Amino acid sequence: MANVVDEIFPSSNSRQFICFILFISLADTQNIVVFQPSSLTATGPTVTTFLLGNTSEISLNLRTVSPSSTTGNIDPLSCETGVTRWVLTKEQVGKTAVRVQLRLDKNLRLCGDNETDTDCCPNPLCVLETLLVSACVGGTPQASLLIQAKIYALLVPANIGSDNKTVIPNQVYQPLGSCPCDLTLRNCDVRCCCDKDCSAEDLKLFGSSCLPGPFGGQVSPAPDYQCSVKTSEDSPDWFPFLCVTSPPENNPYLGLFYQGDTITPKPSPSFQRPALSAPAPDNVYSQGSPIFTSNDQYFTIPQRALRNCVTNAPVAFLKDFQFKCVNLLQSCPVGSPLQTLLTDLRIQVNNGQGGDVTVDVIDEVALDLSQFISSTYAVASSVERQMCENVTLALDYKFYWKANGITSIKLTRTVGTVTLNDSVVLTTRYSAAFLNGEFMGEPNSGNPGYQVGRPVIAGIVDTLENNTGSIQRTSINLWQPVSDGLCSTAEKKPVVFGENSTSGCLLTVSQQNLTQCNLLREIVTSLQAALNTATYVAKSGNPDALNMADWVNITFVTMNSSTTTENTTSSCNAVPSHLHIHVWSLITGMIDGKPQRDIRALQVSYSLSTWALKCGGGDISPCVDPTETQLFPVTSSVTFTDIPVNTGPPKTRFQINFTEYDCNRNDVCWPELAFPITKYYTGEPYSQSLAKGLILVFFFIAASVLGTPWRQIRQVWKSASL
Repeated sequence: MANVVDEIFPSSNSRQFICFILFISLADTQNIVVFQPSSLTATGPTVTTFLLGNTSEISLNLRTVSPSSTTGNIDPLSCETGVTRWVLTKEQVGKTAVRVQLRLDKNLRLCGDNETDTDCCPNPLCVLETLLVSACVGGTPQASLLIQAKIYALLVPANIGSDNKTVIPNQVYQPLGSCPCDLTLRNCDVRCCCDKDCSAEDLKLFGSSCLPGPFGGQVSPAPDYQCSVKTSEDSPDWFPFLCVTSPPENNPYLGLFYQGDTITPKPSPSFQRPALSAPAPDNVYSQGSPIFTSNDQYFTIPQRALRNCVTNAPVAFLKDFQFKCVNLLQSCPVGSPLQTLLTDLRIQVNNGQGGDVTVDVIDEVALDLSQFISSTYAVASSVERQMCENVTLALDYKFYWKANGITSIKLTRTVGTVTLNDSVVLTTRYSAAFLNGEFMGEPNSGNPGYQVGRPVIAGIVDTLENNTGSIQRTSINLWQPVSDGLCSTAEKKPVVFGENSTSGCLLTVSQQNLTQCNLLREIVTSLQAALNTATYVAKSGNPDALNMADWVNITFVTMNSSTTTENTTSSCNAVPSHLHIHVWSLITGMIDGKPQRDIRALQVSYSLSTWALKCGGGDISPCVDPTETQLFPVTSSVTFTDIPVNTGPPKTRFQINFTEYDCNRNDVCWPELAFPITKYYTGEPYSQSLAKGLILVFFFIAASVLGTPWRQIRQVWKSASL
């Protein structure tokens, strides 16, 4: 029989779950309430139990109780509420079940010595009391829960790790890690003479055998120009007069590795349960934070993620984007995002300043759908065409912001009528742009020099506004073919600095086109000219639109009109099928070890070719049928050339042979002996350096007059006069 019971109830968890179900069914049928469990012992700050039965009109009361000193019994049940340190909450989890939770409203930290704060535990046994929870209906107790609380204080260190901060000194004045051999905190390390914990008595034990080198605190050897380095045996005669007296801490290695900072360590793991609190609403926007609607929902726009289009993707503050989604339509769309309603677009958005802004929608009707429809699959004429009206083709948002808030939102919705024969490949566009005021910020390509991989900035003269002659930014482009590779559907990609590239597209040409060569050349020329409409290129990555010195004229190499353009019935000569862009750049300086490159010149040229139909290989239809077409390439390329840096005139034979007089290679520089009294010396005021120099000259003259050479000259002069 026991085996049968074990098979029916294989584990203790299953028994508890079945008992829980039986309690609910019993309480529901008899219209009573019970606590499950009815008594428990609490060793932590949180207690959870369930009240089962008809809980529609139940009220919960909490109070502390104590057994009688004579009988040992607890006071009879009542619906009185007492003052306790516990917070009682309840949550309905079903029709006949309520979760009851008690939380201790007290800090379980152990009080320190002479501490006056009352929110702590004076003794290790912090809480020892008995609680009674009563479930009442109309002042009559229906059920009770007895809780024996026995909670000990938590041993928490006095200094929380997150309050400690490690201050790294500024190495311009103090080296980092001046004593690497100091490995033990508050203890003297043997042979570590730079250890501050070592007393004078400790240093006497190993003072003669200190650890050498940087590990022992000797960060760098003293320079040769220090007065303390040279001895009387190997020092020259002039050394005591020109040596430098400087403390050993002032060495040439200061500031080469780190600039100093204050580091706050991450909190260490703790076994103390953290106090959970409701997250405070973040009403102020920052860059990258999501934008919310007035009902605290994400503001979403269709975007692309992992090569797929996501319908409801959150929008990040100050993050511009522009995406295209390709859809295959086989029937007219009926839902978002291809069919949108004004009521769904004019929503309230949290402005980040405590208020709301409404999206202002402007509708535009697209008559030419060539940029949205890439291909159409037709069927037999017996199939009736479908006319899909008001299809949403583009949603372009403009967010106007100021400080940490949004001032207004404007949406331009582009709609159109799509004709379905059978199916249509529809490309929709979605974009978001954040504008500070009324103008969109234009990103630079470097500061100040160009960065490799950033777009080359071009421009045209804008004389429409007040004749200021400012430069309006634009870009220089190359071909970027898509799907079928035809020039009619090809897109453009900007030229990026420092990256050579070649790309192109295909143009359909028939025998009839080759009979009109001038028209064909004009078509190809207009296609190539559309890649570049600029006349100026920016020298640096952050040009000023009002300063013409920041821009360079683009050189256009004109095609040779004298080239022979004899044409036949099936070929055309001098077709500008290839456009080449040549950019010359120069390294103008270094900032933080990174070279700064500027554009010095940009040239646009064309390569001419001959187009003729190919009728070999047994396929003569293009040469027979004037409407049969062939594909011809239209290409573009860019090449970047670095101009070599001018290294200056070559060194003379004197500079090569007599290196001891080179001030860049030696610590002693004889040509700069009088440097302190020149105007280039900025270590002290010029008047002081000049006065000190004159004093030195006076002492030199006095030493010459009063010294031995002058005395001998006077003796000779005296003897000669006698």
